[in-house]
Amino acid sequence: MRKRTVGDWFLDAFVYVFLLLSGLITLLPLANVFSKSVSAEWAVISGKVKILPVGFQLDTLKNVVTSDIFIRAFSVSVFVMVAGTLLSVLLTAVTAYPLSKRHLPGMSFVMVLFIFTMLFSGGIIPNYLLIRNLHLINSIWSIILPSLISVFNMLIIKSYYEELPEALEESARMDGAQTFTVLFRIIIPLSVPVIATISLFYAVFYWNDFFNPMLYINTPSLKTLQLYLHDVVMEADTTNATTKSVDDMMNMSPEGIRAATVVASTVPILCVYPFLQKYFIKGVLVGSVKG
Repeated sequence: MRKRTVGDWFLDAFVYVFLLLSGLITLLPLANVFSKSVSAEWAVISGKVKILPVGFQLDTLKNVVTSDIFIRAFSVSVFVMVAGTLLSVLLTAVTAYPLSKRHLPGMSFVMVLFIFTMLFSGGIIPNYLLIRNLHLINSIWSIILPSLISVFNMLIIKSYYEELPEALEESARMDGAQTFTVLFRIIIPLSVPVIATISLFYAVFYWNDFFNPMLYINTPSLKTLQLYLHDVVMEADTTNATTKSVDDMMNMSPEGIRAATVVASTVPILCVYPFLQKYFIKGVLVGSVKG
């Protein structure tokens, strides 16, 4: 093993300092938004809030998260994220399984069709006409159904399936297991790390999706949290949409309400990551095949 030189230590120090500074620069806008959401109205209006809160208070954040409009939009987004993620992961995992079997006839052609959809799209107007002809305008399913399968995510699961030992399936089929039994009782349980990762990808996508709801949802009661956030950010005066009384409006600034809404919209999806982080690193195949 080569002995580390002074240059190596200097390079390592430079890399760590660079990554630390890059991370801090990335966090600065988030810290500014969070500070505005919990700072006093006079501090936000006068522009005194930078990185740290000034005149700490939680009234703005409390009024935002307890607003009827916010709660309704939050509930819609939670339903879209949960239902969309479950359906997308299920269909993606099932679709990837036959495509991972290269010996099956016609799989190469089917694979080309999937990849083609990654490169070319019908466009906004044909997609809108399709959703309208399916009578899905102003329906929650207009947000979920068009995005059920991501070809990119499917390719990730497909590649993971191809790394699984063939001996697992062969032994199961010798015991009389059928295709769906092999998939749901052997392949998918062994694919928990990649399934968890793809689940997070889908959950983040459905939670942050703004374009599809903007196109297909006009009913206020069906607006997602991202549409609500867009309305709050774009409106010049947001107090009427987010507060409950004249007294509340006197104590909060529009800029503070915008910041509080952004924070309240971001925190839920951040809470999902720690529960899935462990699956990103370790696998579950150790010792699954012996001899």
